[in-house]
Amino acid sequence: MNAIQTTSRRLLALLLAISLLLVAAGCGDAQDSDPAVESSVPNGDVTLVIGAYSIVKDAFAEILPQFQAYWLQQTGQKVVFQESYEASGTQARAIIGGFNADVAVLAMEGDVNKIADAGLINPNWKEQADGEFVTKSIVVLGTREGNPLNIQDWSDLTRSGVKVVYPNPKTSGGAQWDINAIYGAGLKQSEVETGTKDPAYAKNFLKAVHANVESLDKSGRASMAAFEYGVGDVIVTYENELLARIKQGKDYHIVVPKSTILIENPATVVDTNVDKHGTREVAEAFIHYLHSDEAQRVLVDYGFRPVNETVAKESASKYVVPEQLFDISYLGGWPEVKKTLYSKKGIWYQVLAGI
Repeated sequence: MNAIQTTSRRLLALLLAISLLLVAAGCGDAQDSDPAVESSVPNGDVTLVIGAYSIVKDAFAEILPQFQAYWLQQTGQKVVFQESYEASGTQARAIIGGFNADVAVLAMEGDVNKIADAGLINPNWKEQADGEFVTKSIVVLGTREGNPLNIQDWSDLTRSGVKVVYPNPKTSGGAQWDINAIYGAGLKQSEVETGTKDPAYAKNFLKAVHANVESLDKSGRASMAAFEYGVGDVIVTYENELLARIKQGKDYHIVVPKSTILIENPATVVDTNVDKHGTREVAEAFIHYLHSDEAQRVLVDYGFRPVNETVAKESASKYVVPEQLFDISYLGGWPEVKKTLYSKKGIWYQVLAGI
């Protein structure tokens, strides 16, 4: 037998084997094509799909293995995580568009509400046993080592020649916190000067800061990367982003404005997906674990302000409390902010258009 005939027979045998395997696979029970469902079946393991905003990625690199060890000890079941980290608004749109996340950890309540409005999350998600928020922070200003431009408060961001960096609120929940902080600081200043909140004053203040913006990035993490590459003189960002980098040895200076906003970051199960995947028990346990002393201490290590009362007392000396700290209710709550600032005719888009 010559070499060509031998090779031909080997190819025929291989093709026959492949055909038999395909037939055998086709005779099995039909299953949902969702990868999370398929990976939940073998050996009693469970796959949990996490859709999170980009800034928690580093902390989750520690928390997820901790939860895996906890869940294995509690139940004997191994958790396999599938993780996605994106700008909060992008992540919310992905989940609405079909990304099968079991758990959503996002930058702001409004992004979770968008998913709830699409019918994927229970409208009463804020009433879950652990409370809706898993981390807190504040909006601060970050400068280069030694604060060379002597930035002290928001008004310094309006000075000629000062280059400012923050992300795009169209894609980033972090950016909306940034814009809310600047606009709210303008309202606070108008109260000091006139005795009442003046939206026109606050709009002009936001407009003056935005005139110095050097870069509008997709996410808070992307803006931080741009700043690290040397873009801009000042970054408007989460306090935790700067604290985490200072801990890593970066020479940044944090300026806490007199007036700034309290950031509250929610986490919730995506009800439609956990019910489809059969992962509700482990997903709810994961949300609960994010509130635990262990997980909250990790989050503190990455600069977040804890929601857990025990850990909050332990770490209180680490954080500055701004003189005029306000929360989203000062701006009327998220529905009002969405309408006033971020609707098609809202203040943010007027600022962008220069009107």
